[in-house]
Amino acid sequence: MTDLTTLHEELVSVVLVGRPLAEVLGDITSIARRALPGSESVSITLVRGDRAFTAAHDGQMALDADEMQYERGYGPCLDAGRSGQVFLVDDMRTDDRWPDYTQYAASHGIGSSLSVPLPFQAGTLGALDNYSSRPHAFGDEDVERASTVAPWIAYAVNNASGAASAAEETANMLAAMATRAGIEQAKGILMERYRLTPDQAFTLLTKASQRTGIKLRDVAEDLVRTGELPGAR
Repeated sequence: MTDLTTLHEELVSVVLVGRPLAEVLGDITSIARRALPGSESVSITLVRGDRAFTAAHDGQMALDADEMQYERGYGPCLDAGRSGQVFLVDDMRTDDRWPDYTQYAASHGIGSSLSVPLPFQAGTLGALDNYSSRPHAFGDEDVERASTVAPWIAYAVNNASGAASAAEETANMLAAMATRAGIEQAKGILMERYRLTPDQAFTLLTKASQRTGIKLRDVAEDLVRTGELPGAR
């Protein structure tokens, strides 16, 4: 297992200038995979406005799992990137937070996953996604380690993305900030109303989104505006 000092050295040694973005992110993803021994496949999901995409992946499992979530509009990697929360799925067969996705993932050989948000920088929200064919492949140490790795990956991602125009980055930043602020406000309402933890409040929002087919951002905005959770009745 790569120690954190070596990991840091590997990340900062990645050449960012004069190389295709996909190549740079490929190097970063491979480094991230080595950092977590439980990971069989790793990806970097980036969220720009309403669009999410896999910027790089190491292993087909990660790409397949990401695509399953993009098709549905929800899942741990998307929700980690949108909310800034860590999502650990111990066992895809029994986790009921995203039942349609987890059942489908389990049937395609994915046992567990760990999605860690990349810290907000330059208007890009995203997540580091780790997948394993084994249930319970990730523990508390992995969560701590991935959370330590994520800021360095975010730094490299943002530097590698530096060629993007300032106008586009500003628009992405404003959109991301608005989405994040609306979700946090909606979570606060649910936490106070039902005495929930932040995790439980976010799960309630995502389930409302899944039930109604309304985007998570719009579910949060409706709750803040009307005081009613869409689909609750």
